[in-house]
Amino acid sequence: MSYQIYTDGACRGNPGPSGIGAVILKGDKVVHEIAKFIGTTTNNVAEYEALLAALDYCVKKKISPVEILADSQLMIRQLSGQYKVKHPNIIPLHQKAKEYLTHLKVTGFTHVMREFNKRADELANEGIDNHFSK
Repeated sequence: MSYQIYTDGACRGNPGPSGIGAVILKGDKVVHEIAKFIGTTTNNVAEYEALLAALDYCVKKKISPVEILADSQLMIRQLSGQYKVKHPNIIPLHQKAKEYLTHLKVTGFTHVMREFNKRADELANEGIDNHFSK
């Protein structure tokens, strides 16, 4: 059974204060959650940063095989090779993601509707909220 990695980036303004969220599941069991503030950036950068944080965790903990699920259709299509990566801010993030993926068995890249990615979204917003509540 594959682990499922749900990721999301939140951005208040575009660009604006941003957070990342990720949930790694094995079946119904939550293996790990990430909620982090990443500064001021764009939504697409936040989406990739969320994925990178989750992939970093999986590589370090030797969690594999994995399925990547996100509500960013752009990111999913770029990772699966359907879309080219053209934006100069995204190219290095995409390359880093591809490097991480060479260390994992990937069973799929799945675009999910926002309502099926609620926990990752909550975590991304929690990253922003926690930063400003300090």
